[in-house]
Amino acid sequence: MKRIRGIGAVAFAGAAVLVLSGCQQGSATNSGDGGDDGAVTLQFQSLSDQPATQAAVKAIVDDWNAENSDVQVKIVQAGWDGTFDKLVTQFTGGTAPDIIHYEASSIVSFAADGYLADLTDYIDGDLKADISEGIWDSVTQNDEIIAYPSTLQSYMAFANADLLEAAGVEVPTGDSMTWDELQEIAKATTTGDAHGLGWGLGSPTAAMMSLALGFDGTFFSGEGEDASIEVGDAELAVPELVHEMTYTDKSVDPTSLTQSGSEVLASFYGGKVAMTVQGSFQATNIANDAPEGFNWVALPPLEGSEGAIQAANPQTYSVNIDSEYVEESAEFLNFFMAGDNLAQIAYADALIPSSDAARAEVEKLAADNPAWTQVLASGDGLVGPPFLKVEKYTEWKDTIATPAFQQYLANEITSEQLAAQLSDGWADIAG
Repeated sequence: MKRIRGIGAVAFAGAAVLVLSGCQQGSATNSGDGGDDGAVTLQFQSLSDQPATQAAVKAIVDDWNAENSDVQVKIVQAGWDGTFDKLVTQFTGGTAPDIIHYEASSIVSFAADGYLADLTDYIDGDLKADISEGIWDSVTQNDEIIAYPSTLQSYMAFANADLLEAAGVEVPTGDSMTWDELQEIAKATTTGDAHGLGWGLGSPTAAMMSLALGFDGTFFSGEGEDASIEVGDAELAVPELVHEMTYTDKSVDPTSLTQSGSEVLASFYGGKVAMTVQGSFQATNIANDAPEGFNWVALPPLEGSEGAIQAANPQTYSVNIDSEYVEESAEFLNFFMAGDNLAQIAYADALIPSSDAARAEVEKLAADNPAWTQVLASGDGLVGPPFLKVEKYTEWKDTIATPAFQQYLANEITSEQLAAQLSDGWADIAG
């Protein structure tokens, strides 16, 4: 049953879009069967922006189309920038595609407003069993699975092995690495010419929210409009550690805190920082882009007081509830998510696949890249975080959390003021 359409997503995009709400419904395919031969044509809006990933997606779609003459899939290539507002316009205007590629943290409001189909009864049973409950939880709203979770990233530390050796530091080799170990290595490798750690935290919220789970920092409790926030010691553990390493230990390059992860890689390659925390996907970029002879390693997953736990915020594939072809779309996604197919996408994008079968395939594809061992190991601690159940999380993240974390990391406010800004800002947004 469809929910009554709300205005949660629409309000965030602006009043101009509101005029369309309730006037039009449907999907990009609801005006016809897609072809003169009677074949159904599904519009698949893909955000994959890397050439290798686009090629992998096209190959999978081509395989499906060759095997399914009655249900054809057409790729509608889009990009990540501006996707939220574009989807608001598409949904309210009745032009949303049948299949929608996005991410778990950004589809909450669309699910709450009743725009996404419940896929629970359509998901292949073997696929359902092959993906962990924690990852499925990240795409479950009100007991409805509203997306297929595909690929994920974790946050990992990468190290210049030569600089660690020069500082007399052994490369950690255990199943995980504590924050204390990271801090000690960063201090040991900080010299007059280099910092021990560079971390691109120009947009810090995702990393802070994800890594907080390792300290049982959940930030939110409750779901939807009933969610509440609590910012205590556990939630502040990661930003306080980064702050201490930057301004007390002086082992973190302060400039890096204003940069993107990709911008920090130049300092890493140039020996200006001994380590860098990055999204796990950077393993392939480092392997491809690092100078010849650059001796680097991926360090074990970071472990907080509660373990090596991070947020599962997967890329997702949802189905427009107004599509005439919800079942056919789900059948295609069951094919798309098969282990060998998902592995090709994950490997091309240097991301962690959600299913065990795809991970096994990636291990084969990445056999010559030892960093992938740690990347895949970091996927074992990914769980669905509470913020994925919070309807106005995206608005709070963009307007409250990001500037507050930026101020704290710039040493402009105290941790107490950070906590107050995060809490008070949520109260204002939640009303």
